[in-house]
Parts: sequence; structure tokens; C-alpha cells
Amino acid sequence: MSIHGVLFDFSGTLFRLEPDLSGLVDVDGRPMNGEAQAEVMRRMTGPTGRPVGLPEHLHDDWEQRDLNPPLHRELYMAVLRGSGVGNPDFLYDSMLGAESWRPYPDTVAALKTVAQAGIPVGVVSNIAWDIRPVFENVGAAEYVDAFVLSYVEGMVKPEPRLFTVACERIGVPPGQVLMIGDSREADGGAERIGCAFAEVEPLPVDQRPTALLDVLAAHGL
Repeated sequence: MSIHGVLFDFSGTLFRLEPDLSGLVDVDGRPMNGEAQAEVMRRMTGPTGRPVGLPEHLHDDWEQRDLNPPLHRELYMAVLRGSGVGNPDFLYDSMLGAESWRPYPDTVAALKTVAQAGIPVGVVSNIAWDIRPVFENVGAAEYVDAFVLSYVEGMVKPEPRLFTVACERIGVPPGQVLMIGDSREADGGAERIGCAFAEVEPLPVDQRPTALLDVLAAHGL
């Protein structure tokens, strides 16, 4: 397969949510320890499935969270409260801040490699807010030709139409496009329209130094 366009997922693929948690407290106002913080972050960043802590009466709304910003906030605030967080607004607002998203060590290099090869780049994300400031924060926005965001498009991965829109935006037929993401369930939906798919692990930033560049090299880029 000759690759003439590349699509990337956002969270767990190009960037990872790693906010400053020093101000996080439990329901008694005590600082949360490292183990508790790690569990909260796992619940906040899982790419698929409902997180532990979500009240049952909100289960049916979970799959719609990335289509509706106010609903997204309501659901995540409920998850945080259900996880014993005493100041959920602190963490939720941190999640929306560009400085809380750390790029993987090879993120900028990978985007730049593809862009400088004359290959258009798209970012396809299930997300409920504008992520462009995250890319601008690390000087990578110039390498992205199209941002295809679920809350704007009104559909979420693995819906094939979302990948079709992304391919159209970068001007490349699906059969010539590589999708890179951390979830086969969500990002692998690109295969349903004929794209190639490569999976990377959503590891902590300091544990995944070259996965993106390795994938690109494996596909001749």
C-alpha cells in the first residue's frame, strides 16, 4: 500500500493528558496520594468503555459525551465525584488546558516528517473541545492540514463516516491513507473504509520515545 495521507488520533497517540495533580484533593480536603491520582487518570483517559465511578443513571449518556460539550463536563464531573475527588472542577478545567497535554517525545518530529514529505496530515479525535491550542503550544499546528473533531462533525469514532470526512479534508482516497491511533476499537474503524491502521500504546510519555516514528518508518515514511 502506497501511503499518500496520514491521519492521527489525538489523546494517547500524539499527546497524553498529564496535568499537574498537586492540587487534587479527596472529599475530606486531603491531598490525594499517587496511587489514587493514577486511578483517577485511568478513569479520565480510557479510550473506550464506561469508566468506574459513573453513576448508573448516566450510563446511557456516556457514548454521546464527545458530541456535546456541556454533557461532557457533566459526565466527567460525575466520574470525578464518584472517584472520590473533592475538587472535580480543578481537574476538569486542567484537562481543557493546553499545558496539561504533553507530547510524546517523537510527536513533533513525526508530524514534521510527514508534512515535509509533502504528505497531508489530519487529526481525527473523539473530543468535546478545540484541541488546536495543544498543537500550537508545542509548535506543531503548522504540520496539520485538517482537524476532524467529533463535537464539530456530530459523530464519533469508529463511525466510518468520520474517517471518510477526514480523508476528504486531506484530499486523499482512503486506500492511500494510514490511520495511527491507540485504540483498535475506535481508531481501527478507519479500516472499514479501506485505510491502513497502525496501533500505538497509550503509555506514559516518558515510556514511549519512538513509537510514532517507528510506525512511519515501517510504512516507508
